[in-house]
Amino acid sequence: MTDLSDTSVPTASPDARTLVEGYEISTDPDRVDVERVHHWLSTDAYWAIGRTREKHERAVAGSLNFGVYDTVSGEQVAYARVVTDRATFAWLCDVYVHASVRGKGIGTALVAAVREQLRPYGLRRILLATHDAHGVYEKVGFRALDLPDQWMILTFE
Repeated sequence: MTDLSDTSVPTASPDARTLVEGYEISTDPDRVDVERVHHWLSTDAYWAIGRTREKHERAVAGSLNFGVYDTVSGEQVAYARVVTDRATFAWLCDVYVHASVRGKGIGTALVAAVREQLRPYGLRRILLATHDAHGVYEKVGFRALDLPDQWMILTFE
């Protein structure tokens, strides 16, 4: 039986991967700049505007976290998190690339790294929701739902 309290991410390759132009991707949760990511999401991400710091910290603590970092300064420039049971399902969310590095392929590389990190789990599906970044996700294999009428949502307002 899998220990679901284990928050490690299976890796077939080193934890930090180097990207072109001096950036690296890491799954080390201790590297996440929680304050910076909270600021990005709560002030600039349409899906998380107004998210409280406490709620953000709980979300980070309960998720697999992926960061992109400048290899010279160490500054975090992008973020993504995954909510998963590590067996059948994952939800990719809070994908954010800072405006100063957009257009460099960092978002696509980040999502591809998430896909590859999740591959060893043998998940049946990874879902996400996006209003405006379909092209980024399509580059790494995401597509629209075949049967959206089979999916339902429960929201708390």
